[in-house]
Amino acid sequence: MILSKYNLKNIQVPGLQMPGPEIFNLPEKVLQFGTGVLLRGLPDYYIDKANRNGVFNGRIVVVKSTSKGSTDDFGKQDGLYTIYARGVENLQEVNEEVICSAISRVISATEDWTSILEVARSPELKVIISNTTEVGIQFVKEDVRKQPPESYPGKLLAVLYERFKAFNGSPSSGLVIIPTELIVDNGLKLESIIFELSHLNNLEHEFMDWLEDHNSFCNSLVDRIVPGQPDKSSLEQLENDRGYTDNLHIMAETYSLWAIEGDEKVKNILSFSKANKEVVITPDIKLFRELKLRLLNGSHTLSCAVAILSGFKTVQQAMNNEGFSRFISELAHNEIIYSIPYQIEHYIASEFAGSVLDRFRNPYIKHEWFSIAVNYSAKIKMRVLPLLLNHYKTHGTVPPNMALGLAAFIRFMDVTQRDDGTFGGMLHALPYTVDDSEAAFFAKAWELPDIDATVENILGNKELWDADLNALPGFKDAVTGDLKKIMSGGINNLISA
Repeated sequence: MILSKYNLKNIQVPGLQMPGPEIFNLPEKVLQFGTGVLLRGLPDYYIDKANRNGVFNGRIVVVKSTSKGSTDDFGKQDGLYTIYARGVENLQEVNEEVICSAISRVISATEDWTSILEVARSPELKVIISNTTEVGIQFVKEDVRKQPPESYPGKLLAVLYERFKAFNGSPSSGLVIIPTELIVDNGLKLESIIFELSHLNNLEHEFMDWLEDHNSFCNSLVDRIVPGQPDKSSLEQLENDRGYTDNLHIMAETYSLWAIEGDEKVKNILSFSKANKEVVITPDIKLFRELKLRLLNGSHTLSCAVAILSGFKTVQQAMNNEGFSRFISELAHNEIIYSIPYQIEHYIASEFAGSVLDRFRNPYIKHEWFSIAVNYSAKIKMRVLPLLLNHYKTHGTVPPNMALGLAAFIRFMDVTQRDDGTFGGMLHALPYTVDDSEAAFFAKAWELPDIDATVENILGNKELWDADLNALPGFKDAVTGDLKKIMSGGINNLISA
């Protein structure tokens, strides 16, 4: 039995939170760009919970922006999917299972752009959410009248312009726009791109006045580990126990946070926050951003290649290893905490670091390192470089664990281009694929005659890092030394020492 609106009446699972029939009649108040598990496991989860509690009372139209994959499963399941949340709080196991009904439908941008523009003209629409990865919020010179535009900002501008025309620029037609991409000041950056694109497309000044005066671009930060589908054995057990098949189910940790920068007007529109204490709407989210971006994401990024080179598949598996656990603990407590480029009281950062490491040890979450490694170089630049540069600013010495993390990253990026155009390398006598926009640069850097030249070339790429990392005293030598040890004897000797 497939999960669907029709089959809900046949599902009898104790403790499973399910939608009532009234949910399916709620208006579509949210337009969401992205079908990924992070959006489905966090914003959509919050909206679903609010709807079940009689708050917000609106559903989500999801835009599938790329041509990869299909929307068939969403159609067959009426947008329904199960969230299995697992965690440990105060040494007690915590479980939550929800059939999420927040999504009303999924539309392909490439196949049905006109339907997306119809949503833009809807008086019920109040909110736009996105997660297009860190590389999604980029300025692309394009005609936004194209059906559809290429980039996410181009698509968003087309939607906003369509709405402006439909409602003659009325103040009440403005929207709250919340990017969740993990970049600093994501709302402000998206807004600046939208205005730049508006000028490029010669859109009227009245439209730009409407954009500025009646729309709210909110910086936001999301924090929840959502690794995706359960593994095969767990999936079979879950489906046998619950009596239905779900091709869209996701696993998540129980911890969650959505910090949104906004005023009282924004808070009133985002009324789903009333049903979710984890949704924090405040004028300044910098504290939340720096703690999460540096301690959770930064430690993930700096330890990712270390874990992969060590042969660990998942985060929890790596945390069970004494040497790796010690490495990431020292990285977080001895280096990252003291390098965060924001004034944070030590005890707050230390407590957050401890909670992060506990979350990494969650036995119910199988978060794979190779999924963390997607867009690796962009994550290094965004999450790690501010830490590294601030460490040198305040200490002036080599941070050894950061150096090892960078050396492992460079080894991981020892790739060549394949016949099909993808880039990949070899580890433990097995091939692996690297999904990174800068893969061609790293492949060329590894063609240099020796490791010293390769490291110098990579660290000195100002276009990639916006800085010459060779200029940091002792850093190039530390990274080169670690990389040579990795190449000669593997990384396990370095983290178990």
